[in-house]
Amino acid sequence: MQGAVPSGPACVDSHGHPPTKARPMRLMPILTAILVAGLLYLVVLERDRLLAFAQVAPEAEPDEQVAVAAPDDTEQAVPVVAMTSTAQPLDQALILRGRTEAARNVTIAAETSGQVVSTPLPKGRFVEQGDILCELDPGTRQSSVDEARARLSEARAQLPVAEAQVPAARATLAEARARLAEAQSRLLSAQAALNEAVINQNAAQRLSQDGFASDTRLANADAALASARAGVTSAEAAVEGASAGISAAEAGVESAQAGVESARAGMQSAAAAVASAEREIDRLTITAPFAGLLETDTAELGSLMQPGTPCATILQLDPIHLVGFVPELEVDRLQLGAMAGARLASGREVRGEVSFISRSADDTTRTFQVEVRIANADLQIRDGQTAEILVASEGTEAHLLPGSALTLDDDGAIGIRSVDADSRARFLPVTVLRDTVDGIWVDGLPDSVDVIVVGQEYVAEGVLVQPTFREADG
Repeated sequence: MQGAVPSGPACVDSHGHPPTKARPMRLMPILTAILVAGLLYLVVLERDRLLAFAQVAPEAEPDEQVAVAAPDDTEQAVPVVAMTSTAQPLDQALILRGRTEAARNVTIAAETSGQVVSTPLPKGRFVEQGDILCELDPGTRQSSVDEARARLSEARAQLPVAEAQVPAARATLAEARARLAEAQSRLLSAQAALNEAVINQNAAQRLSQDGFASDTRLANADAALASARAGVTSAEAAVEGASAGISAAEAGVESAQAGVESARAGMQSAAAAVASAEREIDRLTITAPFAGLLETDTAELGSLMQPGTPCATILQLDPIHLVGFVPELEVDRLQLGAMAGARLASGREVRGEVSFISRSADDTTRTFQVEVRIANADLQIRDGQTAEILVASEGTEAHLLPGSALTLDDDGAIGIRSVDADSRARFLPVTVLRDTVDGIWVDGLPDSVDVIVVGQEYVAEGVLVQPTFREADG
């Protein structure tokens, strides 16, 4: 047996031991077998624990942990607080930003020149319509009034005289027409006599030529003809004179009528002068055109005023207007007389109705002006206060939720997290209609929905939740 074993330096060392490199080669299969057995144990026997560990493994976020839906049925439900919300009728309203504005804001100015002779009134004082604000020195204006009145009396006295001349002129015209008729009648008689004289002269001339009439008879016939011709000429002259008399009489009538018109015009001019002088006197007293508050002191005593110089500024604050601007897409939702309310910057709440909706949009903002008339009997609402105006429009169904229930999805859309029938979190987008002290009114949800109000920020879409329900507010 010993002769069959090879001997040499490659098999044993000097002490007869085998080489040291042979030991690790025998350990490697043992270690590999142990490792494979351990992996099989973990995969087969500890599979459930590995899956549970993978489900609850946190994401690498510094501040908070969000539960993510797992594909396995063994996921753990995330506890949340929810409430069941049911849609309620909401009186829809348009919300406008605006300001208060006095019903009237008028600066009363002088209409004539003069020195102020009245004691000034302090700003903030309430004045009634017709109260004296400023009085000016009359100067010589009263003398102008007296002179104008005297001219009016004189013009009134001239009118009857002028009117009396018209009948006289018309009577003269009638006489002239009568004289014309008489002259025309005489002309006809003269023309008839002329015709007769012509016939007699012709007959006398023929008889004289035949020797049957004397020269004396012919001479008489010639004389009668000449006389008849003279009579016709005289009658024609009388007719022309009568016609001229008619023209003169007609001119007299027209002149008399013109005198009446002139007298009336003079009377009207004098009356206008009196009214102007009296109006100038009235302008010396500047009164309040309506009841209101003095926003400025009235003009100081002794100050010189010219036409256009301010005397005082008056505000009428009852009623007062709320002025806002509505976008063109929503202007058709408004109606005149619609109820409206407002919350002033001071916190006071007031109510009124829409009194004006502009028909022309602002060129820059493309919005329409809206005015709401508000009673302000105590004058506590001031001109120019900021106001949040709510104008009633057609109502809608909405949900009243706490403001903390709102959240955002991955795209930045605003909405809420709800609990579906499988107890999983679902994101539902909403539209905020109104923000009140009781909560947020939103639209876009089903008539009834389970809303997560606590923990919605810690669950993602589709995560299994374990809701604890609380009673809905309102």
